[in-house]
Amino acid sequence: MLKIENLRFKYGRRAPDVLNGVSLELRDGEIGILLGRNGSGKTTLFRNILGLCAPDAGSIRFDERDLLKMNRRERARLVAFVPQEVRFGALSVFDSVLMGRIAYFGLKAGREDYEAVERILAEMQLSGFARRNVEELSGGERQKVAIARAMAQQPRLMIFDEPTGNLDIANEQLILEEARRLARERHIAILSSLHDLNQAMAFGDRFFFMKNGGIRYSGGAECFTTDVIQDIFDIEVKMLEIENQKVILGGSHR
Repeated sequence: MLKIENLRFKYGRRAPDVLNGVSLELRDGEIGILLGRNGSGKTTLFRNILGLCAPDAGSIRFDERDLLKMNRRERARLVAFVPQEVRFGALSVFDSVLMGRIAYFGLKAGREDYEAVERILAEMQLSGFARRNVEELSGGERQKVAIARAMAQQPRLMIFDEPTGNLDIANEQLILEEARRLARERHIAILSSLHDLNQAMAFGDRFFFMKNGGIRYSGGAECFTTDVIQDIFDIEVKMLEIENQKVILGGSHR
């Protein structure tokens, strides 16, 4: 379980807090969604979890292990990151996924690493693309390769930063279904940011609404109310229920 307590961070000694006492919990197999306007602290929170920033106060633990005391290799075996925009360079799909094994093999891959990549490619139905240059693939296919590379790290926690931001509707659904499958079948905790509220409700289990560097509301789908959305995003929306599913209709700024 991921457990963050009273996390504080600022970019410089005299700068204002970007994270202001963030606390959250996410269990194995759960998908947690960060929601909030640009500048609310979502990306900075990710950077602290990934070890790219060191918090000024607070703790980040996973199964009682202190992430803040881990070196880069130890953390890479526990936490994997799938960015919004993935750049692989002129590598084949196989070699791109193999790069996710660096935390295990160091300078030279062994038989176990190659076999691990082959299993992951087969599981994610990418075996037919193994020798192709990643840059020749579609956006959705590249995002699947990014997830496969992250899976090669054998993580317990995966961080997704707007995973569907550059994809069309069909590929958005493909990537979200793949992420959900991994969470359920591998019991991996997933923490993701999303901008589409309806997509978030359909995809997530727990929701964390951020504002001014803190988590203002958290919980299940019951958190999605017109009052909460107005407070977080400063917009008025309408909410309907269709076949027992909430649907948010876009509104206007107050």
